[in-house]
Amino acid sequence: MNPGSQTGALAIPAPKVAGGLAEEAVVSPLRSLRSQGRTRGVVALLGPAFVAAVAYIDPGNFATNFTAGSRFGYTLIWVIVAANAMAMLVQYLSAKVGVATGSDLPELCREHLPTSVSRGLWVQAELIAMATDLAEFVGAAIGLNLLFHLPLFAAGLVTAVVAFGILALEQRGYRRFELVIVGLLGIVLLGFAVDLALVRTDSSAAVAGLVPHLPGGNGVLLAAGIIGATVMPHVVYLHSALTKGRIVCRDDAERRELLRFQRLDVIFGLGAAGLINLSMLLVAAAVFHGSRGSDVDSIVAAHEGLGRIVGGGAALAFAAALLAAGLSSSSVGTYAGQVVMQGFIRRRIPLVLRRLLTMLPALIVLGLGLPATASLVISQVVLSFGIPFALVPLWLLTRREEVMGAFVNSRTSSFFLGLVTMLIILLNSYLLYDLLL
Repeated sequence: MNPGSQTGALAIPAPKVAGGLAEEAVVSPLRSLRSQGRTRGVVALLGPAFVAAVAYIDPGNFATNFTAGSRFGYTLIWVIVAANAMAMLVQYLSAKVGVATGSDLPELCREHLPTSVSRGLWVQAELIAMATDLAEFVGAAIGLNLLFHLPLFAAGLVTAVVAFGILALEQRGYRRFELVIVGLLGIVLLGFAVDLALVRTDSSAAVAGLVPHLPGGNGVLLAAGIIGATVMPHVVYLHSALTKGRIVCRDDAERRELLRFQRLDVIFGLGAAGLINLSMLLVAAAVFHGSRGSDVDSIVAAHEGLGRIVGGGAALAFAAALLAAGLSSSSVGTYAGQVVMQGFIRRRIPLVLRRLLTMLPALIVLGLGLPATASLVISQVVLSFGIPFALVPLWLLTRREEVMGAFVNSRTSSFFLGLVTMLIILLNSYLLYDLLL
């Protein structure tokens, strides 16, 4: 993201001293930003978590959340809440890695883990990136199809062009890229705020859905898909890259101050993503579950059902949110892939070439006319299996003082991160057992 273009010590001329000589008083970037005022100084420090949050509301979430809501009603609300809490913890610790070490997680894996392990992590991360891009790319194409009636393959090509344009903003500084991504996130949030306002939810059933319970009939599969669509492995790597050089700190005191704002960034950014995911399931449960509708087995069916049962405004808001989610998350996913490659193996390829390579599976799905929503759900399950490969290195490295220095994880943080990792591994193991029997 080329953060170095907008960071570094700011030299402010000091008053002339005796003899006509001038000295420079060096002001740190953090102090310069904080001097902009209470509101502007805080807003200027926010952004990385909002970029990461986009990956948590990609079209894969539409598929899993609407399928879960239509099939099981409010039962799986607790999965969304739990997954979002996991995401907040994981993303904050990833952000802390960048601030504390000045390196991103893939770079630390290369430096501190055996070469064979680091290269293995890179290979699986690239495969996960393709699964990620499948969901995001196909989802954006479906959004264009619903809004403008473009054939899916043509819509996929348009999606590629727009994604290239968004990625080009990264070359002009991190802030422009962040603002565009935040704007698209706002469109998704607004779209589901409109849909939620147009439907009548069952508050008591929603509260009951906070009690952990896994229903039969592919309930475990959908729970794994929701977690896979929420805790995204590629942005675990990316978040550390977004913070490692965005604002250069002079000492540990400034790093601690910056980390306080990173926590605020995560609360707001991931909180918005959590509200969007929750709204998806609430809308699906209110409109399609039980006697009011039917089991929604595709994003297109969800769009048509909203238009038929709720009205054209709800369907339009849904399609606009889907398109914004697909475009933004696709751009973020491509950049994350670049961070992964550069960090693990010190190689870079042009973003255009990476975009072309990762979108091939999605174009194959669109070109062959394969079931788009089913492909999205399966891609999220694949993502769920990739999560431990990002979380285990994060857990191992953040608990090592020689890596993190004064910012090494406390026993409490290490415990909860280890617990999250273990829960996901156990859930995936049960899922595999369920699928094979």
